[in-house]
Amino acid sequence: MLYLHDIWVNWFEGEENGYNVCHFHEWRKDDSVELLDQVPLLKVDAILFNYIENDLMDLPQQLLNDINQKAYVRKNHERIQLDYCFVVTDGQGIIAVDTIGYTLPIRKSRLIPRQEQLVYDMVSEQESISYSFGSIRTRHDKEYHILSPSPEEMAGLTRKERQLKQLLFMALDQLQSTKNTAEVRYWYTEWDPQKYGPIQSLSFDEVWESLYEETRHGWSPKHVQLCENLIKGQPFFEKLWELEHETKVN
Repeated sequence: MLYLHDIWVNWFEGEENGYNVCHFHEWRKDDSVELLDQVPLLKVDAILFNYIENDLMDLPQQLLNDINQKAYVRKNHERIQLDYCFVVTDGQGIIAVDTIGYTLPIRKSRLIPRQEQLVYDMVSEQESISYSFGSIRTRHDKEYHILSPSPEEMAGLTRKERQLKQLLFMALDQLQSTKNTAEVRYWYTEWDPQKYGPIQSLSFDEVWESLYEETRHGWSPKHVQLCENLIKGQPFFEKLWELEHETKVN
């Protein structure tokens, strides 16, 4: 088995979509970065790598057996053993995983560029390990929705933009639950004032679907304005908004 030593990780917890596991250039000063003293390195095929990177499903039992208690984290000069922690690559992408004792990839992290290059060098001549288990969903089988947007909807956005777009979608999802036709017509008119007339004859579902479809793609000052206005007076959403505007990138 291959091992990496002295690896910096920045854990993102409970993320089923790989686009929310930020690469090094998007790490922030207030992120909690840890030092893995030792961690197993596995090379797997692209299907399994994608499954680990973009899902929160059970990992193959044989994989868990192979890496069981072989990783250590260093905290305050103490070496602490981890149950199921490893770095995995398909030769194209790399991700670190810690299940925190479960069978799911609960915590995920990217590596710093120098350590990514080390991984690629180490596995360049290695064959992929084959792990068989159940049916593996591919990216195309996965169902995306308003609270779990597709990678295409997040493509090209910065960490801040992705977070704000997800906040906008959370607010739109809440708006849908109100079933308030007058309110959703108001917000669609705010988004596109030129459609004021036609909007008045549309049903709640028609208006909401149109608003959602038109905000799904891209990110612009218009999106930011709609998000900021939609969340006003909602403490939880306002706190998330403030956090994104207070944070600083390394």
